[in-house]
Amino acid sequence: MIGVELIKLVRRPRTWISLVLTCALPFVVAVFITITHLTPPPGQGSAFLSAVLQNGELYPAAALALVLPVFLPVATAVVAGDSIAGEATTGTLRYLLVRPVGRTRLLVAKLISVIVYVLLVVLAVTFTAYATGVLLLGPSQAAAVVPSPAGGGPVGVGGPGIAGQAPTAGVAAGGAVTSLSGAPLSLLQLAERTGAAIAFITVSMLGVAAIALFLSTITDSALGSALGALAALVISEVLVTLNAATVVQPYLPTRYWLAWIDFFRQPIFWRDIQRGFGIQAVYVVVFLAAAWANFSTKDITA
Repeated sequence: MIGVELIKLVRRPRTWISLVLTCALPFVVAVFITITHLTPPPGQGSAFLSAVLQNGELYPAAALALVLPVFLPVATAVVAGDSIAGEATTGTLRYLLVRPVGRTRLLVAKLISVIVYVLLVVLAVTFTAYATGVLLLGPSQAAAVVPSPAGGGPVGVGGPGIAGQAPTAGVAAGGAVTSLSGAPLSLLQLAERTGAAIAFITVSMLGVAAIALFLSTITDSALGSALGALAALVISEVLVTLNAATVVQPYLPTRYWLAWIDFFRQPIFWRDIQRGFGIQAVYVVVFLAAAWANFSTKDITA
């Protein structure tokens, strides 16, 4: 059953269209950055965009920050919302259950299909953004350190520097990458932390998928379940920015979505990362349990 769902996922044009559109946004942004050489100043705009001119290998992190707020949640909600309700809309759900396929098995197969889709999109964005960053923005440049003419502290070569200070943000000595905290990261550390960020974002999107999957077992409308999940996320985003909602903010699904950026600090700030993993685990468990309880007792008429 799992294999059947994965084949359906691969054969659907929607899968590849959403994949291309999600990867297209970081590519277009990289083209504009390459042409104009204008990026937001540090601390403003999407994460890492101010540093990618010095190091295109940072661009996967910037790309993930670009697609996370809108594109990725929308794509996840549409796919997860269609998982059960879409079968009911097309009239195939009843025929699926007539065969010797248990409801729990079907729900698990749908869930695994959604997980594979989320991983596929996140990995596609990461690898295409890496290729785009290296091709258009250039790889990291090794920054040599030479004595200053006045005999003072070293001067960084490879980026505009000041005597006694490190090279430009984004590139550190020996070709390493400068973290958000200013300390250098080796390319191996950068790869490891990018992988950790991918895992965190995937888990965050599973929270979205769990909500949409639950709604998909309630209604026979795929669009209704997807819109319901997106409405929950919009409400969460509004409450996160509302001072009057401070009490509930730590429990909102979108509260720690951007905590993965802390992987790129030196040392890593673990508090929000751990809380983000924890709150998403709660949402996944609660809504998947609710989806199973509702679907296992639901009267299937379509």
